[in-house]
Amino acid sequence: MVRPDGKLTHDIDPGERAPQDECGVFGVWAPGEDVATLTYFGLYALQHRGQESAGIATSNGERISVYKDMGLVSQVFDETILGTLGGHMAIGHCRYATTGATTWSNAQPTLGSTPHGTVSLAHNGNLTNSADLYDRLIDKSGFPSAGEVAQGNTTDTALVTALLAEHPHDSLEEAAMDLLPTLQGAFCLTLIDENTLYAARDAYGVRPLVLGRLDRGWVVASESAALDIVGATYVRDVEPGEFIAIDEDGVRSRCFAEPTPAGCVFEHVYLSRPDAVINGRAVYESRVEMGRQLAREHAVDADLVMPTPESGVPAAIGYAEESGIPYGNGLVKNSYVGRTFIQPTQTMRQMGIKLKLNPLRTVVEGKRLVVVDDSIVRGNTQRALVRMLREAGAAEVHVRISSPPVKWPCFYGIDFASRAELIANGMSIEEIGQSLGADSLGYISEDGMIEATEQPRERLCTACFTGKYPIDLPDADRLGKNLFDVHRSSSAATSRPNRASRASSAPKSSSSDSRTEATTAKNSSCEPGPDSDLESLVLPQDRGSRTK
Repeated sequence: MVRPDGKLTHDIDPGERAPQDECGVFGVWAPGEDVATLTYFGLYALQHRGQESAGIATSNGERISVYKDMGLVSQVFDETILGTLGGHMAIGHCRYATTGATTWSNAQPTLGSTPHGTVSLAHNGNLTNSADLYDRLIDKSGFPSAGEVAQGNTTDTALVTALLAEHPHDSLEEAAMDLLPTLQGAFCLTLIDENTLYAARDAYGVRPLVLGRLDRGWVVASESAALDIVGATYVRDVEPGEFIAIDEDGVRSRCFAEPTPAGCVFEHVYLSRPDAVINGRAVYESRVEMGRQLAREHAVDADLVMPTPESGVPAAIGYAEESGIPYGNGLVKNSYVGRTFIQPTQTMRQMGIKLKLNPLRTVVEGKRLVVVDDSIVRGNTQRALVRMLREAGAAEVHVRISSPPVKWPCFYGIDFASRAELIANGMSIEEIGQSLGADSLGYISEDGMIEATEQPRERLCTACFTGKYPIDLPDADRLGKNLFDVHRSSSAATSRPNRASRASSAPKSSSSDSRTEATTAKNSSCEPGPDSDLESLVLPQDRGSRTK
């Protein structure tokens, strides 16, 4: 049977790669529970954070077993496969590619031998000093003759795994405490050896990570919604700079770096599920309040407020509540078009975005519309939607955006376009509105967005809007998605291994501004950014020029 690869095979324009978000990580320690199935459902709740590959690693105290493949969680795993993954603890991962190509060898969790057993690792975020880590690995022992890097894994997750495998310490816990302070950038890690589940969050806390309690165990996950789906009770956020170990003795917490909180504000705007809670603030409430603030800042006479499904819904509700304009759904989304293994005909390609969204003519015809979306990156999707709504008879189309103009790429886990591709660079807001074909365009202010999150400004990263990066960046030639592909050894495995990997517990031997111009400088594993499922469907006539 041919297993699905999870790739979007009906791209209208392969060169128009949509923004990608970071990844989802999950971990559970629960003796007596079906930890593989718990992890499966945890990843299912985190699917929005990564749809290119999925994997689960389990340990029964003597052996770590890993199964991973390309595709959605539901495509990679079934009951038979889950039944082979026994044990009392597990970690899981769903991925979008940032560093390294979209290949099986770059899927996670990774697996590596250590002086005392085995380690398996899952990573959400992007490291900014991956090139330095690579140099450190090569200087220490040369190009590895075994392990993930030797097999062709070109992610920074594989580098971290290899460095842990080379450690001289008495335990994996001590090795991690030695290595973690040297990692720079954004990272949330879940990892296991044969007996212990570990989790770590970078000192800036850029990406979310939460701790939950089961009746007979513990859970860590990228979002609190994953706790809900597996029946775990939220305990607290994992703190920035914190390293957690979970075993039969309970939960141990250690600090490996001084906390300097700078949580990603875009988690509140778009990335996280609306039912997630970040730092005590419900994401849904933040987005509704952004809509209310947007209505206060950019009022307009209209007949209907409607969202761009699905991410624009909470803000549209807030806009309608504040403005008093009726709320309605003017677009119907086909949720099942996103991934197919049948190449569409040219006629179907000409349908463009209508494969995903179709206007309700009886709702929009003759109406003055306020269309609310979470963000604009290149503008192609919004341009297509405006045109489609006008063709359906809309009298006016006023676009409202619940985040400020995106002007800078992200180096911490969101795969935005390069700065040159962002529509907000080189155009005024009025010019952007004209480019979209809208009657008017309004963005929420930075102050309004931050106020809606109820988070202190100094504890948020707003780099994609302001260009102020809280974590120092290396030179452009030390960043990039394919940073390590050129270093692949001719001895690295070129054939695809069996999707299921197993390791015994026995020790094994192992031999400035120019930076922001780099195309999406990421270094790990990510998820789909704003309109990622729609961008590829945009027709040529809706791809406008960014420049004046």
